[in-house]
Amino acid sequence: MTKDPQAIPPPPEGFAPAEGRGLFSTHNGPYFAKAGDGDLVEQAFFALPRHCNGVGIVHGGMLSAFLDGVLAGAVWRGAKRRAVTIHLSIDFLHMARAGEWVRGEARLTRAARDVAFAEGRAYVGGRDVVRASGVFKLMGS
Repeated sequence: MTKDPQAIPPPPEGFAPAEGRGLFSTHNGPYFAKAGDGDLVEQAFFALPRHCNGVGIVHGGMLSAFLDGVLAGAVWRGAKRRAVTIHLSIDFLHMARAGEWVRGEARLTRAARDVAFAEGRAYVGGRDVVRASGVFKLMGS
C-alpha cells in the first residue's frame, strides 16, 4: 500500500487544530496551536510536499507566512487587540523538509498606543529554521 503524501500524523503533544484563521492561512495549513495562558504563543504545521519549493525544502514564503501568523498571535495574546503587520524581518537559518513538524513560538516584546513588537522562531527538532521579528499596527480596540 502506498503512503498518502498528504496525510498528517497526530500533532505534537498539547497541540490541536487552530481555529478562526483567515482563508489564506486555512488554505496554507492546516495549522495547530498549543493552549497556554502565559505570554508564549506556540503553533505548528506538518510540512507536506505542497509546502516545498523546487529543491524539496519548505518554501521560504511558507515559513514567512507561518511565522508572521505566530508573531501576530503573540501580539493578540499580549495586547488583546487585532493587528496587521507593518514590518517583518526574517532570518533563514536552516532547512525544513516535507515530513517534519515545524513548530513556532513567539512573544510580544513591547506594545505602545498603536504599535506592537514581537519576536519569535520556527524550529524543527532541536534546530532553529527561522528567526523573525515584527512590528504590528494595532487596530481599534
